[in-house]
Amino acid sequence: MNTHGKPLKRFPAVRLCSLLLTGVSLAAQTVPARIDLVVVEGEGVVNDARQRVARKLVVRVEDDDHRPVAGASVFFALPVSSGASGEFTDGSTSVTVVTDSQGIATARGLRANAIPGKLQIYVTASYRGLRAKTLITQTVEGATVTATKPAAKSHKSGTWKWIALAAGAAGAGGGAYLASRSHTSTPSAISISSVSVSFGGPK
Repeated sequence: MNTHGKPLKRFPAVRLCSLLLTGVSLAAQTVPARIDLVVVEGEGVVNDARQRVARKLVVRVEDDDHRPVAGASVFFALPVSSGASGEFTDGSTSVTVVTDSQGIATARGLRANAIPGKLQIYVTASYRGLRAKTLITQTVEGATVTATKPAAKSHKSGTWKWIALAAGAAGAGGGAYLASRSHTSTPSAISISSVSVSFGGPK
């Protein structure tokens, strides 16, 4: 009987123990000793720089007993350097996601840029003052464009041009002294007369 004269409600011993164990379990999940980050999807992905396909990053937040932690805040950040990076659906380089009842956080719409190299995504989880961090490493691959060097001018073509001009001058009865424009060897003198054309210089 209670103070109002009504009988007390009795709980079976088994049910009481069950409620106590449930309360202990909930308390342990609410305030874990530590949290960990496990990469579920996204690690080792190879992105083609020529085809910017949207990807998703999936991580799971666990406590020290490997149980899922719901309600944790997970921050995904892409590098802001000039190398391999990317952006999410809204065009930003970072996004924050809250874990669901299974401790899962998913960042959707990641598109890598067109710069080949190693892409590292920084992931940080926080829950009731506890923090955990990890890296998701991907690769951006694609053909790089290289400028084609112009073909070097042939010295021989210039030499024969001078010889042709010299021959024309000889046919007209004029005489001239012409030198080759080559910078890599000793210039060869060309002696021209109305009779013949001969080359001077060492053999």
